[in-house]
Amino acid sequence: MQDATSTTEDPTNEATFNVSDAIEGLWDKLDGWLDAIILKLPNFILAILVVVLFHFLAKGAAKIMRRLVLKRVQEESIKQIIGQITYAIVLLIGFFVALGVMDLNKVLTSVLAGAGVVGLAIGLALQGTLSNTVSGFILSFLPKISIGDWIETDSDKGFVTEINLRNVTIKRPDNNLTIIPNSTFVDNPFTNYSIHKRSRIIVGCGVGYESDLQMVEDLTVKIIGEAFQQENSEEIEFFYTEFGDSSINFLVRFWADCSNGKENFMHQHKAIKVIKKHFDEAEINIPFPIRTLDFGKNNLTVLSDKK
Repeated sequence: MQDATSTTEDPTNEATFNVSDAIEGLWDKLDGWLDAIILKLPNFILAILVVVLFHFLAKGAAKIMRRLVLKRVQEESIKQIIGQITYAIVLLIGFFVALGVMDLNKVLTSVLAGAGVVGLAIGLALQGTLSNTVSGFILSFLPKISIGDWIETDSDKGFVTEINLRNVTIKRPDNNLTIIPNSTFVDNPFTNYSIHKRSRIIVGCGVGYESDLQMVEDLTVKIIGEAFQQENSEEIEFFYTEFGDSSINFLVRFWADCSNGKENFMHQHKAIKVIKKHFDEAEINIPFPIRTLDFGKNNLTVLSDKK
């Protein structure tokens, strides 16, 4: 009986011993964690101070960046996004420094690896958007284009009214707006007529075959010079270009204040009126196309019904 009793009591004692062991191990673990927290507490406080410090540094850097960008970029949306990106980069640097202060090197490595994977996935998913964004930054800092410039692309022309991170907006002469994605705009040629104050104006005309060509040239150069003042080394250029069907054609090129399409048309309009007026006074013929019909041996008979 005693042996049997002893045998039945042993499992209970063993189970009681295992539970006590587990509780004791748990307390030891908690105690170790508490010690670790106490030991790391100065590092944790220092890490918080680092994050706070970088927060203020990020705000200052963003403000300085916006001021620097203010001198080069006129679009407000781009100024804001550049400031936000600067703030995020500086704050992210502070976060990594804080992790290093807390000796969390493994966590830092994992965060960097995860950020690389996430960045790659986002880059592949948003190729078009990122391309437009990068192109928007390029356009913002290019001295060759700015708000208010008159530009001409392969298919559109007008005033630039907006440059943002996605597209360029052009106001055409008919008062309609054309939206061009930044990547398309950067990858294709365009002409900016507003970079220089002075532009060369070209006007074409023709005179009759009976005209004194030297007199026509001298008179044209003289009247254009009187109507449009040439500056510094600028000069009026006159060229006969071809024997046309009804006239000998020429081009006259001169300089004038012109920075958009309307001003170009205004100068051409004025030059044409001046040329026509003086040619009429000098009895210089500006012929219009004439078609001569030669029937040769064929006789033309006009029949009429007479009642």
